[in-house]
Amino acid sequence: HNRFAPYPTHSHTFLEINYMLEGEAKQVVNGKALILNRGDLLLLDVGAEHSIEALGENDLLINILFRNSNINIDFLKDLRRSRSVLYDFLLKSPIKANEEQNYLIFRTAKNNKISQIMDEIIEEYFLKKEFSDAIIKAYLQILVTNLVRDYRISDQQPQNKRRKLVVDILDEIDKNYKTITLQKIARKYGYNKNYLSNLFKKEVGKPFSEIVIQKKLTQAHILITSTSLPISQIIEAVGISNKSFFYKKYYDFYKEKPLADRQHNLINI
Repeated sequence: HNRFAPYPTHSHTFLEINYMLEGEAKQVVNGKALILNRGDLLLLDVGAEHSIEALGENDLLINILFRNSNINIDFLKDLRRSRSVLYDFLLKSPIKANEEQNYLIFRTAKNNKISQIMDEIIEEYFLKKEFSDAIIKAYLQILVTNLVRDYRISDQQPQNKRRKLVVDILDEIDKNYKTITLQKIARKYGYNKNYLSNLFKKEVGKPFSEIVIQKKLTQAHILITSTSLPISQIIEAVGISNKSFFYKKYYDFYKEKPLADRQHNLINI
């Protein structure tokens, strides 16, 4: 990012990442003032408005704009059916808790892994070696996935408390998808089952049961496309007992039958 001059309020039709390599940057995002300190990362969704005050001599702000034909937002779409329903919620669904907040800030100063990934991305970009675009794209996948995995939500406000609860539930689904039930979750967190069901659907946009099935399908997809295990064994391994139900849901989700999906991936490899 250019230093010494303020950058006026603007918005994008693409995703943007601001990473504070050194120093600090004062920004206004959707009318809210915030400060990026060394190691902080700001993820701006499509339509987010922000301005940046002039940076000083020792302030280094790295911008990553997902608009290039080779390194673009398509990689997020590639991960939309990844193994994590929490990732799906935070980045695909969209990333905001409501229509006003279309950005996420990650305080990653103490996260050595994030700084290492960013160092690699910056080095590949400026050295412009052979295959740099492909390497940067791969690192960006790793970066965003790590950000989501370590994402934490403050529960200081009622709205944030609700969102934090939903994030915790999604994390539970990722870890215990085979046996998880809404009743177990309600008992664990001390909520009425019907209240929790309504809250979850309002925040995520889908019923609890549908997200659990989505998780099971993504796990099945991973096994189908990366192993030679029989489909019947995979269905059982992901916690689905009805084979007809599995085949229907799998086709609805991936628009391809399991065996055809396996063959298609083998051809691509």
